[in-house]
Amino acid sequence: MNWDQVKGQWKQFKGKIKEKWGKLTDDEIDVISGKKDQLVGKLQERYGYAKDKAEKEVDEFCTTCSC
Repeated sequence: MNWDQVKGQWKQFKGKIKEKWGKLTDDEIDVISGKKDQLVGKLQERYGYAKDKAEKEVDEFCTTCSC
């Protein structure tokens, strides 16, 4: 699965994102609205990840997640 697929099915993925990254609030997930760069930024903010680690986490999520 690639990010375009996640973005296109954002409503279905919101629950899986919340499950994986529980520190993100529902409002934050709504605001992210399928924008990969915003998800990366929120992971950096909430989890203290470096940008490359946050991007890696998002990429791994895309490859392992199926909805």
